[in-house]
Amino acid sequence: MDWLIFLAGILIILVGLMVSIGLHEIGHLVPAKLFGVKVTQYMVGFGPTMWSKRKGETEYGVKWLPFGGYIRMIGMLPPRPGDDPNMVRQTSTGPFQGLIEQARDLAQEEVRPGDENRVFYRKKWWQKVIIMSGGPFMNILLAFVLFGVVYMVMGVQTLKPVLAQVQQCVVSAEVQQKDPNRACTAADPKTPSAQAGLKPGDKVVSFNGTPIARWEQVRDGIRAAGASQVTLGIERDGKLQDLKVALIAQDMPNVEDPKKIDKGVGYLGVVPQVVIEQKDFPYLVTEFGETVGHVGESLINLPQRMVGVWNAAFSGDERDANGPIGVVGIGRIGGEIATMDIAVENKLMVFVNLLAGFNLAVGLFNLIPLLPLDGGHIAGGLWEGLKRGFARIARRPEPAPVDVAKVLPLTYALAFVFMFMAGLLVYADLVNPVKLTG
Repeated sequence: MDWLIFLAGILIILVGLMVSIGLHEIGHLVPAKLFGVKVTQYMVGFGPTMWSKRKGETEYGVKWLPFGGYIRMIGMLPPRPGDDPNMVRQTSTGPFQGLIEQARDLAQEEVRPGDENRVFYRKKWWQKVIIMSGGPFMNILLAFVLFGVVYMVMGVQTLKPVLAQVQQCVVSAEVQQKDPNRACTAADPKTPSAQAGLKPGDKVVSFNGTPIARWEQVRDGIRAAGASQVTLGIERDGKLQDLKVALIAQDMPNVEDPKKIDKGVGYLGVVPQVVIEQKDFPYLVTEFGETVGHVGESLINLPQRMVGVWNAAFSGDERDANGPIGVVGIGRIGGEIATMDIAVENKLMVFVNLLAGFNLAVGLFNLIPLLPLDGGHIAGGLWEGLKRGFARIARRPEPAPVDVAKVLPLTYALAFVFMFMAGLLVYADLVNPVKLTG
């Protein structure tokens, strides 16, 4: 039965990915049609076609491999400057130039009589930018909505400044990592919290006279204080009182990365309450902005992170849980979520959160200003706008559309790099996958 549940989890996450990809392509499709570009195909997935239907001039369909999608717009590449369609053109023997001219020819073959003003390259620069931005920004918008569902509707685990547990003995960080459930012994010293008389249910209302609203304020204040005496204002049975607590210095796991150890930070010996709490819109905006920053930083460090994926795949290194992951790995995580021994609503929350993170990563990745990514076309459109703006100011003739065909050799090289990265992720996800649990 577990394997059926596992497969169901894979199917659920793959359907979510396909819907996300489809919405990305709709982000391109709608403005393209709005601005009069002829779109001949709208496809979700790659490879052989699973299903398709033609409506008007566009074929809509789904393909078998859920690794992406595309819309086919005619006239993505302009003809060679000075080409006369009634004259035989001299062919270059240079390998790169021949590649460029072949791509131009293929692009022009899609243009039928009457389509001359419906080609992509003839559109205004700002229309090109909107068309190519539509996909990535659809993913980012979808990520924002999904995170909103998690934070504002389902609620998230929140640490409250109320004590759930008062630890009785001091145990080193190394021992805690090896055995989190280790019982106290007579040789273990008492924790500062036990010595001060703190009790479960005590609510921390101030720290050294500073009012407390969030547990993180208490945690950060304790760690920063080191081995010193502090004053905790608590509320117990509806009454306020101040307690003097002599903190000790202790090596503790880092807050952001528990695998790292912070030396000599202040230690109290308490565990806060954890509740599921629905957040407000300002919280969503703040958290989303921070998440965008973290994902952006990960993209900047992507080459270094891919080295880690290589080492995990071929050298047996531990896979970074926060590193890059492919479609196969995401599907596997979906199966793992489905088989976790947690409430159904918690599984749903993890599924939605995973899809939100996927959409944000895809959206930001596609904004990288390199072809063949959407960001490369956006950069081309913006450059064309700058050229035309300068021409108007300088009273010069309007320049020709930006010719992205000139960078096709680099585009193909980058496409090969991206395909290699995707293949490496698939292999790593098979031989050394990211796991949510041990």
